[in-house]
Amino acid sequence: MPAPQTPSRPHFAELLAALPVPVVLVNPAGLIAYANSEAELLLNISERAMQGQELGAILALPAGYRDRRAGLGFAAYDSVIDIARGGRVRIDFIEAMVADHPGWRIITLHHGGASRRLGQSDRVAARSAVGAAAMLAHEIKNPLSGIRGAAQLLANGVDAGDSQELTTLIVTEVDRIAALIDRMQDFTDTRPLAPAPHNIYPMLDHARRVALAGFARDVLIDERFDPSLPEVMIDRDAMLQVVLNLLKNACEATNRQADRRVMLTTAYRHGMALPASPGKPRQRLPIELCVIDNGPGAPADIADHLFDPFVSGKPEGQGLGLALVDKLVRDMGGIIQYAREGAPEQTVFRLLLPAAAR
Repeated sequence: MPAPQTPSRPHFAELLAALPVPVVLVNPAGLIAYANSEAELLLNISERAMQGQELGAILALPAGYRDRRAGLGFAAYDSVIDIARGGRVRIDFIEAMVADHPGWRIITLHHGGASRRLGQSDRVAARSAVGAAAMLAHEIKNPLSGIRGAAQLLANGVDAGDSQELTTLIVTEVDRIAALIDRMQDFTDTRPLAPAPHNIYPMLDHARRVALAGFARDVLIDERFDPSLPEVMIDRDAMLQVVLNLLKNACEATNRQADRRVMLTTAYRHGMALPASPGKPRQRLPIELCVIDNGPGAPADIADHLFDPFVSGKPEGQGLGLALVDKLVRDMGGIIQYAREGAPEQTVFRLLLPAAAR
């Protein structure tokens, strides 16, 4: 019987790749030698494109970084930093020297929007529960009040014309409550989606025509597409729902703009991937789809929580639309990100999706 083999020690790249935080390794010459998948996602640039560049060419360095003492670590917490590919991120920037390797530095970039601090998950859950209760109380109390009043009038006796009007009101308000509950039940649907290879452009064209025929009548929707984009692995119906929701959100965000503009863009991003997780290999996400608008963006106090249920920047919002979009995109194996990018700044909802096998 052969002796059991002793597993070899993991290589540093394997260890760094497994970390759930963005990591960048800088060599003694001050050039990037390695970046893990989390860093690629945060900075919107592949490791191959980063290698050989100075860190300052990829992201704006925190205040005081260039004045740090040589050979010592550096930390800047809760810093808002511009990245070279456009947009800003709120991160904890922490640099440490690599022991026994003079001049080598390892930098972690804890992204506030992608990872929760200690205790924050409990606060998110509590906020969601409170938000659910408040939203349901508000949305259901109003129609129930109308239904009760109409029923009282019917009980007191009214003529045939008024009776028809009151019964119509009751049916309408009951339907409204049912529609709200249906939307909430979307989050409890655990049936798996069935992603398949699709040419994304017919679906995007259909979504654009639906939008222009309805909520986007007064909005200019531009397209900037990569014609060489390969097929993408999506559930067509779910993806159509995602794009229509994002287009509607973008159109509503531009309501107060004199020149209302929305843009759909696609691109192929080499090297973009989700890191490996237990039981799942590293998932490449090279297909980029962006919905961009020239509205003012989300309020700063909720920007990091846009995809949490019951969080909304609209007075009448229920906070379900973007949460459902996030769920559907994740169910298809992709991710969605929110950013403010460009000059002047625009709102960008960026979807990163898997490509079909060739």
